[in-house]
Amino acid sequence: MNVPRRVTASARPASPRDLLAAQERHRLAREALPRLRAAATGWRNAVGVLMAGLVGFGLVKGRNDVGQLEQSWASVVGLLLLAALICGAVGAYLLNRAAHGPLASVPAGMRATRSAIEHKEARSALKAMRGGITLSLGCACLLVVAVGATWYGPAAKKPAVEITSPGTGSVCGTVTRVARGTVWLKNGGTTVELPLVGITRLRTVEVCP
Repeated sequence: MNVPRRVTASARPASPRDLLAAQERHRLAREALPRLRAAATGWRNAVGVLMAGLVGFGLVKGRNDVGQLEQSWASVVGLLLLAALICGAVGAYLLNRAAHGPLASVPAGMRATRSAIEHKEARSALKAMRGGITLSLGCACLLVVAVGATWYGPAAKKPAVEITSPGTGSVCGTVTRVARGTVWLKNGGTTVELPLVGITRLRTVEVCP
């Protein structure tokens, strides 16, 4: 025969200090979710301003055309930009998730109390906000690295040189050799030797006319 256990009050009675502490914990728990929502909204706006400054206003800018880079470098820049896009999109979603709640309705008939639901949502919102901040800052870093690669990456083609002299006129091509007062320019399959003496004009161009 099983005899039910008798429940006895073994703890000391709650003092006014204990009651005040319990009320303070309850207040902090009740205000946790609104404070997290406000913090997530602030971070979302700050990240939006940062992205607008980086992309929209051209605070960080490299070559206008990625095709001007070597193929391997252009592929790396493309992957960096793709990773930045994914990080930015997921980070924006998580920050909005933390600021406004999940994109789902609360099932009817739930027996959990309101305080329990808010506590669970506060933990989810905090996790989403941390992930959104990390991914958004990672997006900004990837953008800066991608632009830096366009700055310092090797060009797809060597810059051409246009040389003008009274004897030969204007000749354009890439420099292949310079020695003994002579420069060799290559344009297509033709190599031209030009003396450096008498040159009246020398300038670099992207593409020969």
